Amino acid sequence: MKKPILLAVAVFIAAMTSGRAADAKENWEKNCLKCHGADGKGYTKLGKKAGVKDLTDPKVQAGFTDEKAFKAIKEGVKDGDKVKMMPAEKLTDDEIKALVAFVRGLKK
Repeated sequence: MKKPILLAVAVFIAAMTSGRAADAKENWEKNCLKCHGADGKGYTKLGKKAGVKDLTDPKVQAGFTDEKAFKAIKEGVKDGDKVKMMPAEKLTDDEIKALVAFVRGLKK
């Protein structure tokens, strides 16, 4: 009896994880792609203009915590009065956490 329950729980967890990964990729494409690019390198017209960092670079990834990334996505980033990154206002906290994990997965 325990094996079928454990198997069902494992399948449910796997489905939830893959669903969140798909949602994170979709949210990346909707909210981040224009500046950060599909690969996270920031080699887009807007990314170059904004001075976007290469999120695939391990040194760049080491330069921020998950909490800082979460805050940047949720609240946006400003440099004085200049907006460097718009907040992702329509995303839930769970979607932002999944997006942070997605960004961590960009590291080469």
